[in-house]
Amino acid sequence: MTKPQLVVAIIARLESDLALFTAAARQAHAAATHEECQPDNKYDTTALEASYLAQGQANRAQEIRQGVEAYRALELQAFDADTPIRQSALVTLADAAGGERRLFIGPRAGGMKLADPAGEIVVITPASPLGKRLLGLTVGDELPGPDAGTGTRYTVVAVS
Repeated sequence: MTKPQLVVAIIARLESDLALFTAAARQAHAAATHEECQPDNKYDTTALEASYLAQGQANRAQEIRQGVEAYRALELQAFDADTPIRQSALVTLADAAGGERRLFIGPRAGGMKLADPAGEIVVITPASPLGKRLLGLTVGDELPGPDAGTGTRYTVVAVS
C-alpha cells in the first residue's frame, strides 16, 4: 500500500467511525430527553446518565472529525535512507529474529491497524512513547531501549 492509499484508508476508517459516533450521540441525546427518561424522584438518574453518555459520544465524534481534518491536510513527505523519521513516515522495524513491524507516523488516530498484503500497518503519533523514540532516527539506527511490551529490540530497516 502506498502512503497516499494509506491516508485514504485512514480517512475512510475515520469517516466510518465518525458516522457511527454521530448516530450514537444523537440516539443517546434523544434517550436523555425522552419523556420516559424524566426522573420519577430525586434518586432517578437515568436521564443524567444518558446525557453523560451523549456528551461522551459527541466528544469522541469531535475528536474523530479533527482526525479527518488533520489527515486531509497532511502533507506526505518523501523519505530516503538518510532522511530522519518524522510525521508522515512509513517505518519498517525488524527484530533480531527477522520479524517486522510497520508503523505509519500520523497526526492522529494512534493505534489504528490497517491490513496490507505486505503486513499490518499500525498508526502511531509523534506524541506517543514509540513515536517519540522513532523521531529523528534513520535507516540502520537501533530503536533506543527494548519494546516495553515484549523486551524486543528493533532496528529501522526502511522508511518511506
